[in-house]
Amino acid sequence: MDLLKDTVLADRQIFVEEVVGELLTRKGLTICTAESCTGGLIGHLLTQVAGSSAYFKGSLVAYHNQIKISELNVLEELIVSCGAVSKEVVCAMAINAKKKFCTDFSVATSGIAGPGGGTDEKPVGLVHLAVAHKTGVEHKKCLFGDKNRSDIKTASALTALKMLQDTISSF
Repeated sequence: MDLLKDTVLADRQIFVEEVVGELLTRKGLTICTAESCTGGLIGHLLTQVAGSSAYFKGSLVAYHNQIKISELNVLEELIVSCGAVSKEVVCAMAINAKKKFCTDFSVATSGIAGPGGGTDEKPVGLVHLAVAHKTGVEHKKCLFGDKNRSDIKTASALTALKMLQDTISSF
């Protein structure tokens, strides 16, 4: 690494929410969130960035299934057949939030942060993430394992923001 010893690669620490904000600003795009297991953490991180009102339109914390149904128009049958913590539900949350907030992108989360609530099929630490955009929706299934509730929420939010960064960069 002697080759890089006199090279400055960054003049400050930059957080993923700042990178996302810079991408959205540069491209003139907007974002919203529909959060369940992260409880608004992604919206919080996005709005920690000065100037975020230029691209962040809002957030809906749909923690209870009834809010997913009534506010995000997720079909009750989908929740019953697939469960709230599923690819199908989180993708519907993302797609419908994007429509509701009239944004270019939306991020949605649904998972089991624990310490209880897990099963063999859906253990604590299972989180589904989705990013909706103009041509469709991206999905990621994460297994954060045996972490505490706060760590699962943080890992989910940061993973979702990185997923969002990658998606925005591809447009």
